[in-house]
Amino acid sequence: MRHDLADLIVFDATCVFCSGFARFMHRHDRAGRFRFVTAQSDLGRALYLRHGLDPVAMTTNIVIVDGRAHVKMRAFAAAMAALGWPWRWLALTRHLPGGDWIYDRIARNRYRIAGRRACAAPPPELRARLID
Repeated sequence: MRHDLADLIVFDATCVFCSGFARFMHRHDRAGRFRFVTAQSDLGRALYLRHGLDPVAMTTNIVIVDGRAHVKMRAFAAAMAALGWPWRWLALTRHLPGGDWIYDRIARNRYRIAGRRACAAPPPELRARLID
């Protein structure tokens, strides 16, 4: 089965930060533009590999906008830009000096910072937009 991968967010379903980002995007994506896929799924692992990322470490979300993949701070910036106003101004984070360095430090320590490794099940509305 072929999925439309033009606007997609790949996230680590066991990470509090990543799952929180997916929930935020779902809540504020009023146009219903994005679909979501967990990094733990077969498609998620395949997308990590396709973009040269480690599917075991999962140290970044992948945000695909208009068919173009973004990772780390550029992923966050692309997602914010796609949401429109008032969130669009956060796309400026792509220009932060050392933005990926900061992102990497948080990603590497995300389970220690959050204090847990499991997230609550996504709400039914988000589950309806998940691709398995």
